[in-house]
Amino acid sequence: MAIGVKVLRRPETDVSYVRATLKGMALTFRHMFRPKWTMQYPEEKSTTDWSLSPRWRGTHRMLTDQQGRSKCVACGLCPQICPANCIKLVPGEDEDGNRYPLIYEIDEFRCVFCGYCQEVCPEEAIHVGVHYENAEYGRDRFVYDLERLSSQTHPVSSLWDPSDPKGE
Repeated sequence: MAIGVKVLRRPETDVSYVRATLKGMALTFRHMFRPKWTMQYPEEKSTTDWSLSPRWRGTHRMLTDQQGRSKCVACGLCPQICPANCIKLVPGEDEDGNRYPLIYEIDEFRCVFCGYCQEVCPEEAIHVGVHYENAEYGRDRFVYDLERLSSQTHPVSSLWDPSDPKGE
């Protein structure tokens, strides 16, 4: 397939940019006289005018079964699909032949919050949550291990709603 190139010619006469400048200034003045809206964030987290999207992708969460163990079977799909290479997984196996992760870590600094790990997981163990307040005092606190991932209690994100396939 050939690449099409569109050649634009420069105007040969003197061009006045006054019209474009006036249109920009009109837009600026239009916004200047609109009422301002400010949310007092730490005290007021959501209102009827603003709420977090249900498809927001935030901090990860590992789901657990009834015994409190993680649902992860250490299949290794999430580290393979991760574009940022932020998931570290070391699989293990118990005497009954059940696989489980010995080490499961997610580096939240490297993560791009794409949600591929959630989509590829066959056991639906790892989820991207809707938690966005993850300020820490040290960089080492942004590496979430299996214990910290399992202790997260925030709701999970719905990356795709089957009732709305086009995302409208």
